[in-house]
Amino acid sequence: QVQIVESGGGLVQPGGSLRLSCVASGSDFNLSRMAWYRQAPGKQRELVATITKDYTTTYADSVTGRFTISRDNVKNTVYLQMNNLKPEDTAVYYCSHPLASWGQGTQVTVSS
Repeated sequence: QVQIVESGGGLVQPGGSLRLSCVASGSDFNLSRMAWYRQAPGKQRELVATITKDYTTTYADSVTGRFTISRDNVKNTVYLQMNNLKPEDTAVYYCSHPLASWGQGTQVTVSS
């Protein structure tokens, strides 16, 4: 029973930055591959970034060079640093763990 809690979303102007966090509890976090997804209204949920327990990362083409995923294995937390945000980044962002159901997500809105 893995519990996921996302936080850090908010309203930001284009070009601004946000840092999302995800705390995963109830499992051995150090052994887990973590990921961030996002879902805009009326759209399918899409993969944004992944990070392994050994800190190797992948990114969607749409966010490469702007977003950075990281993790703190002591705090059981994964982060998503989002820079140079664009209106098309507006979505609910979800954290993913192999043994967890979807959490409630955190809303990111990019608007002038």
